[in-house]
Amino acid sequence: MNLEHLIGQKLLFAFRGKETLSPEIVESFKKYHPGGISLFRSLNIGTLEQIRALTGSLQSLACDLNLPPLLIATDQEGGQLMAVGDCTPLPGNMALGATRSAELARKAGEVLGCEMSALGINVNYAPCADVNINPQNPVVGVRSFGEDPQLVGELTAALIEGMQAQGVAATVKHFPGHGDTASDSHHGLGTVPHSLERLQSVEFPPFLAAFKADVKLVMTAHLGITSVDGENAPPATLSKNIITGLLRRNLGFDGVVTTDAMDMRAIRQGEFLREDCLRAAKAGVDLLLITSDPQDHTRAFESLLHGAQNGQLTADELQTSFMRISRLKDWIAAHESRHDLSVICCSEHLRVADEIAEKSITLVRDQNQFLPLQLEAGKRIAVIIPMPKDLTPADTSSYVKSKLADSLRAYHPNVDEFNIPFSPTAEESASVLEHVSGYDVIIVGTINAYTEENQAQFVRDLLQTDKPVIVISMRLPYDLAAFPQASTYICTYSILEPSMKAVARAIFGFAQMTGQLPVSIPGIK
Repeated sequence: MNLEHLIGQKLLFAFRGKETLSPEIVESFKKYHPGGISLFRSLNIGTLEQIRALTGSLQSLACDLNLPPLLIATDQEGGQLMAVGDCTPLPGNMALGATRSAELARKAGEVLGCEMSALGINVNYAPCADVNINPQNPVVGVRSFGEDPQLVGELTAALIEGMQAQGVAATVKHFPGHGDTASDSHHGLGTVPHSLERLQSVEFPPFLAAFKADVKLVMTAHLGITSVDGENAPPATLSKNIITGLLRRNLGFDGVVTTDAMDMRAIRQGEFLREDCLRAAKAGVDLLLITSDPQDHTRAFESLLHGAQNGQLTADELQTSFMRISRLKDWIAAHESRHDLSVICCSEHLRVADEIAEKSITLVRDQNQFLPLQLEAGKRIAVIIPMPKDLTPADTSSYVKSKLADSLRAYHPNVDEFNIPFSPTAEESASVLEHVSGYDVIIVGTINAYTEENQAQFVRDLLQTDKPVIVISMRLPYDLAAFPQASTYICTYSILEPSMKAVARAIFGFAQMTGQLPVSIPGIK
């Protein structure tokens, strides 16, 4: 390959378009010869048939231009982040952590791999191997398997093995670990202040387990690691000490390294993106995940080309990186499965989602023994749900409507649903409290109330009434710390339908709640 093609193979572009390829992306293919494409829910995802046609069109375009087959990637983690919403609604990683089951993690990986393969997607930006120690972490949360490095490593490896058995390359992220931060790198540069010894004992073990499972890609974190790079540490994505030193030399990873999205605000934007793209390549990154902006396609390509022409990127570095990318593409070609769209949401896959959900439901406390609910037919249940919203760009919750009330109606006829905003005002809270005052039992869902004071205050006000109140944390378990007076508290780790069905079944005594907390709740024993 000539120099321009070597450079192009290091780029993963994005674009706006669902039914057809936009003129802009076609032009970028002709000019810059990208190695692959990232698909995003808001930009590219419609029906299953549309996605399959789109991935076929992308591969045909590459073929017509005499380019190698494309890497086509997306974020299909399950749970909180699902680029393709019409696939099997797997409850997600923290739910798997609550099951403590490597077998279920492997099955989840098989479902993810099988369904992505059917859509023509051959790289999945999953799983998260971040150890979620910090309750204030705004970006990882339930995307993590939990706070125990060994458990996270075991489940990470199992999910990777299941996914890659279906011919889809897994991407373990976010190296060197995004679990103990209180900032979101989508919005700015955060730092990890821990010593290298602490990183080796907590953050690294899940990645080492992933390497042992032969994970094909590692995604870098846009986080500064002060113990490695000093007080003014750059994002790990741009650090040769971390990519070439820690990841390659010390930990021995020889697969493909990709950046996280280069439009995140921890990376400089506009014309400064040119310099940061070159810094990432010099640090040892193989693939750069570039935005849908055609100007960014130009900036990324030109920066790497100029770096190669002036000797900042050597021929050996480019050739070594190209060989890694080629090995990945060869592996995908050799393991390509022949699934069709009928596998998506098939009965076998839905059973896996239901089993994960049922085995993850966690009863943290039932001090007044409200459970199982045994109500006369005439008694009324009020179900109060905060409206789901995307709490970070790595979130697709806003696409989901909770089915908790519907699920409860399968066991009791008189169930009414009340929705509150994610952050209700005092007036909105008072209105709902007045409406539910005549009900016999109140079931309230929470979504990260631990970090949303208005939502937490609403629950505290509800608990002061003389009604039996069952609190269901539908995302992170930490919410109980915001209202420790709650006497009955259940965790589902997911707002998706399988988890809502499972918790309804358990509330009425038709299933045991066998899940175990995968994280500690501050101040609660």
